[in-house]
Amino acid sequence: GSCQGNSVERKIYIPLNKTAPCVRLLNATHQIGCQSSISGDTGVIHVVEKEEDLSWVLADGPHPPYMILLDGNLFNRRVLLQLKGTSRVSGLAVAVAKPNPPQGFSPGLKCPNDGFGVYSKDYGPQYAHCNKTVWNPVGSGLSYEDFDFPIFLLEDANETQVIKQCYQDHNVPHEGSGPEYPLCAMQLFSHMHAVTSTVTCMRRSYLQSTFSINPEVVCDPLLDYNVWSTLQPINSSGKVDPEKEVIIVATRIDSHSFFWNIAPGAESAVSSFVTHLAAAEALHKVSDIHLLQRNIMFTFFQGETFDYIGSSRMVYDMEKDKFPVRLSNIYSFVELNQVALRNDSTLWMHTDPVSRLNESVEAQVRNLLDILSSSSSGANVTLQEAGFSQPLPPSSFQRFLRAQHIPGVVLTDHRTAFQNRYYQSMYDTPENIQMQYPEGLTPEETLEYVTDTAKSLAEVATVVARALYRLAGGANNTSAIQADPKTVSRMLYGFLIKMNNSWFQSIIKPDLKGILGDVPQHYVAVSSPVNTTYLVQYVLANLTGTVVNLTKEECLNPEKTPSSEKEMYDYAWVQGSLDPNSTSRVPYCVRSTVHLSKALSPAFELRQWGSTEYSTWTESRWKDIRARIFLVASKELEIITLVVGIVILVVSLLATYLINAKADVLFSTPRDPGAVAY
Repeated sequence: GSCQGNSVERKIYIPLNKTAPCVRLLNATHQIGCQSSISGDTGVIHVVEKEEDLSWVLADGPHPPYMILLDGNLFNRRVLLQLKGTSRVSGLAVAVAKPNPPQGFSPGLKCPNDGFGVYSKDYGPQYAHCNKTVWNPVGSGLSYEDFDFPIFLLEDANETQVIKQCYQDHNVPHEGSGPEYPLCAMQLFSHMHAVTSTVTCMRRSYLQSTFSINPEVVCDPLLDYNVWSTLQPINSSGKVDPEKEVIIVATRIDSHSFFWNIAPGAESAVSSFVTHLAAAEALHKVSDIHLLQRNIMFTFFQGETFDYIGSSRMVYDMEKDKFPVRLSNIYSFVELNQVALRNDSTLWMHTDPVSRLNESVEAQVRNLLDILSSSSSGANVTLQEAGFSQPLPPSSFQRFLRAQHIPGVVLTDHRTAFQNRYYQSMYDTPENIQMQYPEGLTPEETLEYVTDTAKSLAEVATVVARALYRLAGGANNTSAIQADPKTVSRMLYGFLIKMNNSWFQSIIKPDLKGILGDVPQHYVAVSSPVNTTYLVQYVLANLTGTVVNLTKEECLNPEKTPSSEKEMYDYAWVQGSLDPNSTSRVPYCVRSTVHLSKALSPAFELRQWGSTEYSTWTESRWKDIRARIFLVASKELEIITLVVGIVILVVSLLATYLINAKADVLFSTPRDPGAVAY
């Protein structure tokens, strides 16, 4: 039989295993986020479910410092700034609000990525700093505050209940007076190694790695990879002909929230990149794509939440001739932003009023808008212009405009402020985009079930695909170009509900099956590529690539096959689906034009850690992140225990000394009575 140790620690502490911490991020000038002291922060638990409960913590309670278990509906700027200004609070555990807060909740900024887009004092100053349109009015900026105590999210309702029960049993005040000891306490560990700013932490890390044998790096740049592919294959290691025109279609694939690696991003990212993937599939099914005069490049940018990491890097690479496509090859730019929350099925077309003052740009933008509008006829989507006086919303297109006047349009579900009331928050979940499934479906049935959300996003993808076909010079009737709602359903399920599903398992490489966690998160992170990047890469390859008859050896080493055109295509040996009659899979080789390119801010390539031109976001390193609860005795009892312990120690030392000093008397051997002395 198995034997299990019953340690003292396990008898004292209850660990909280399903938590997400708030961690420290840094940019050129600031540090944001949270941290604990080096040995963790401890406090007596107090449950705060309404604002009146705060007075106990802030003034009346006799046992500070307190660890607050905060109801999710009170997790807002006003409450947190009250707690920030007192020494009576040692930390915060936040319970998720169910249902989502009806008033909306966004810890992001009112003006996302301000200062890193195209508008500045030199370019459209009337639009800079959201002077014309506040895009995220619900934004509280909480994610961009610096807290000197730990804040954890409690992801598991059962653990929240355990804490509440411990509070009920030991900590509830009796008629205004403090509860009796022992009290229920919580300890949170989230000490961060980096301080002040990216400039400081990168300099320290650089000095350590230069002069130390065992360097201790204190922060890492946020980085990952962009995913891109083309409709017609191009030489990924060469350069596109200067005369060849390319239409770029773009979306972001990352999101963010107040807590580390909690970034569902249903409306802010997933709705748009899923629509983009569906449009790419619809276009690849068209028979005459090889005859189109212009190529189409499908681009998925990573790290856009943090001052456009992915798009600024691609523009930088294009300017420095480190990318197959040059800026001068770009014919036009179409970006899908937030598209799932449409009013009356209307999509808004946003353009840049400043570059449109140029006549040639204006003519091309006009043509782009007309093609998009006419492509929606007969579809269940209406496209309308947001208006000439409206600036562009926060978008990757702005980074391209900084470099060159490119005709472009950004498609969104909002004319002015975001429809999304949970932008960059933990509540931007499938429920936010009205994804609903009937009761009692198995995971496999849920994967295949076509929701209304999937149907409406497939409509958008159809319109975008038809418009792109015409923009690229396609002359045939576009009514046959149709995005597949079934594919959209599978993608929404995989990217929002359960990554570890049968479809995702069948389209990835065998050595990547470990990336398929359960609940998908879309935070850019510091170790790359992240799961989202891999999955977008393989979904895109699956939807736009072709199955080729190569053996595993040939597929993994295509350069050995003369007809493989290694520079033009990427080859992937994927797991395949389960054989119905056995437990083994049927793997195969996929050939596609899908590639990865670096999404690391140029500021780190150039070692300009204080850059105002490029993103400078880094994430602090840490050693230990954990949370636990336990019972704590009163100070008096602790002092009595200590004093009694010291007294016993002194007495035992004294006794040992005296016994040792009189040892010859106490332990002398008695004489043998039989021996007589003469």
